[in-house]
Amino acid sequence: MSKVCELTGKTVMYGNNVSHANNKTRRRFLPNLQKKRIWVAEENRFITMKISTRAIRTIDKKGLLQYVKELEAKG
Repeated sequence: MSKVCELTGKTVMYGNNVSHANNKTRRRFLPNLQKKRIWVAEENRFITMKISTRAIRTIDKKGLLQYVKELEAKG
């Protein structure tokens, strides 16, 4: 499965594990993605999305359509 938020586009970041001896090995930072059923009142149905927890919190605060409009305006 892909590790990308469907709304924000958040994806995997890469970096290093750094030991006490300063040895560096590559690692991945995974986004905190959750499968979430969201009620869309305008369409009178649920939609299932794979979104980050930060996006879930914003949707709870502003609503799905308002958040999507802001994302589209932002680019």
